[in-house]
Amino acid sequence: MAQRSRGDDPEAEIRTMQMRDVKVCLLGDSGVGKSSIVMRFVSNTYKPSLESTIGASFMNKSLVVDGMGYRFQIWDTAGQEKYRALAPMYYRGAAAAVIVYDTTREVTYRAVKSWVNELRSYGPPKIVIAIAGNKCDLEDLREVNRKDAEDYARSISAIFCETSAVTAINVEDLFMAVARQLPLEDFSDGDRRNGSTVNLRSSPEQRKKQCCSGGKNSPSSSSTSRPQSSRQS
Repeated sequence: MAQRSRGDDPEAEIRTMQMRDVKVCLLGDSGVGKSSIVMRFVSNTYKPSLESTIGASFMNKSLVVDGMGYRFQIWDTAGQEKYRALAPMYYRGAAAAVIVYDTTREVTYRAVKSWVNELRSYGPPKIVIAIAGNKCDLEDLREVNRKDAEDYARSISAIFCETSAVTAINVEDLFMAVARQLPLEDFSDGDRRNGSTVNLRSSPEQRKKQCCSGGKNSPSSSSTSRPQSSRQS
């Protein structure tokens, strides 16, 4: 029997690939589904009820995008007003920030601009910004017009994507879009990673609804590690 080459084994490929460490911070009002997005991305699971995040929680996820390995270090911040003053501590040194709003609650979309202004004032100068309209599966309850949100994201050179943590629509695409916007010259060489892989390829229905767009340069295999905190929002 012919021996399989490493190129035929995606798990072997990701285990030996040099990974680039990427700190990503999730921001947004309480209840928009930040923690659910992270859980879906990291472990491909969804829990209908999660405790509110206290301060922030941290998870890792490795992903191969266009032949390059990225190890996302994801900080999921609390959205309650009383914790907002802590946010700069978590996005300091971040390569990217994902600002999440709830497509069924316009008030959470109106808060996006204040999060953007805060990032512009206190975040790293070259931080990649993505705006994610979560809960897009609840179309009958929609309060935020998709085109308005997409136009705003384009006006500030941000990535835009509507997601659903419930159905997994565009969740992985969101982080892939972030990876593609990261300046390569900012990376330091990461350690080679050992670990298992999980297939997160989109279903045909998900591929129909992929809608991430925008960013400064706009026109798989993946590996997960265990959560560092179990408290979510």
